[in-house]
Amino acid sequence: MENLENSTDCKETVSPLNNSGSILNSTVSRHDGKAMGFVLVHAGAGYHSESKAKEYKHVCKRACQRAVDRLRAGGLALEAVTAALTELEDSPFTNAGTGSNLNLSGEIECDASIMDGKSLNYGAVGALSGIKNPVLVARRLLSETQKGKLSAGRIPPCFLVGKGAEQWAISHGIPACPTEKMTTKFSLSGYKRNKRKMELAEQVETKRKRQSCGHENDFGCLEPVRDIMVEGEENNSACLDTVGAVVVDREGNVAAAVSSGGLAMKHPGRVGQAAHYGCGCWAENARDVSLYSTAVSTSGSGEHLIRTMLARECSTAMQAENAHQALLEAMQNKFISSPFLAGEDCVLGGVIVLRCCTCGEAQRSEDIQALLVEFLWSHTTESMCVGYMSAQDSKARTHISRLPPGAVAGQSLAIEGGVCRLGTASD
Repeated sequence: MENLENSTDCKETVSPLNNSGSILNSTVSRHDGKAMGFVLVHAGAGYHSESKAKEYKHVCKRACQRAVDRLRAGGLALEAVTAALTELEDSPFTNAGTGSNLNLSGEIECDASIMDGKSLNYGAVGALSGIKNPVLVARRLLSETQKGKLSAGRIPPCFLVGKGAEQWAISHGIPACPTEKMTTKFSLSGYKRNKRKMELAEQVETKRKRQSCGHENDFGCLEPVRDIMVEGEENNSACLDTVGAVVVDREGNVAAAVSSGGLAMKHPGRVGQAAHYGCGCWAENARDVSLYSTAVSTSGSGEHLIRTMLARECSTAMQAENAHQALLEAMQNKFISSPFLAGEDCVLGGVIVLRCCTCGEAQRSEDIQALLVEFLWSHTTESMCVGYMSAQDSKARTHISRLPPGAVAGQSLAIEGGVCRLGTASD
C-alpha cells in the first residue's frame, strides 16, 4: 500500500477492460468538511439500454445522495447502506422492490440481505411478498439478532422466507404493501409477453413430441424453442439487475446490502443469491492492522452466484496487495472458470467491491483521521450501472460499464474502479 498512502485525491477508471490493466484519471476530492465516508452502489449487472441510461444513472445518483446524507448526519455504515437500498428499491426502473419481475403466478417475491462489518451480523429475507422495501425487513432481522436471545432462550432468526417473513415484518411494524401497488406497467407488460412466449414454447414442444412419436406430421417447420425464450433469460437480459450498495463510514466500519425481484417468470418460492449468506453481499471490518476492511455486493444470475459464493470469495481476495489484480483473478478463477459451474457455457454476474484501511498519516497524528478507500466493479454481463460518492463530494458520479467490443457475455469480463483518500480535521 506504500504507493498509495501519499495520495490526496480520488482516481477512477473510465474504460471497460477485458482481463487487462486499468487507466487512471485523477480527479480532486474536497477535504473541507467534517463528514467522512464513501458509498458505491449498483443498479444491476445485465443489460442497460442507451434509451434508459439516464434513468439508471439518476437512480444511482439518488441512492448515493441518500447514503451520504445519512453519513453527514452522523449515521454509520449500516444506516447509510440501508438508505441507499431503499432508494434503489423504490425506483420503478430496477428489479427490486417496486417494479420487480413477476413470477410464474404473476406475483412479486423479493430477496434481500444486509451485513454489518463491525458486528458481522447478517439479516435476510427470501421469496418475500407484500412488503415495499425488503431491505428494511432484512435490516430489522439483523437488529433483532443483536439484541440477544428471545424468551425461553430461543435463538432469533437471521433469515426468513415467504409468508413467515411477511408476517414477521408486519408484526415488527413494517407496513404491508399489496403486489398491485408494487407492479409497474413495464413489469406487467413484460409478464404478459413472457407468459405468451412460454405458452407458445409449450405448444411447440408438444407438437415436437407428437411428431417424434409419428403423430400429426403436418405441422410444417416448427419455430426453434431458443427463438422464443422468456425475456430475462437471454445473455443480454435487463432482468438480472439486482441492486446493491457498499459503504464505509467515518469510523472505518463497512456494510453491504443487496436486493432483488429475481429472474423473470421464476417458480414461486425460488430464492436467489440476494438472500443467501456469502452470495449476495459480504462485509467485514479488519480484525488486524495488517488487514483491510472489505464490503461486496453482487448481481447477476442467482444460481451462478449461489454455487460460487462469489461475495465472500471476492472479499477474501481483497486481502491481496493489488486489489485490481486480485478481483480480476477472483472473477476469472472463482466465477467464470469455477469448477462448480463447469457445465455452464455462459456465466453471468457482477460485483461491486470496496476495501479500506487507515492512511499512514492518520496513524501518526491524533489531529487527522484519514481512510484510504479502493473501490472496484467487475461484470461478465453486457453492462453494469454504478454510482459512487464520498461524504466530501458535492455530487455523485455515475457510469454504465460495458464489455469491450467483441467480448462475449458470460465468457469475458470488464473490471474498473479507483482509489480515494478520505480525510477530515478533528476539533
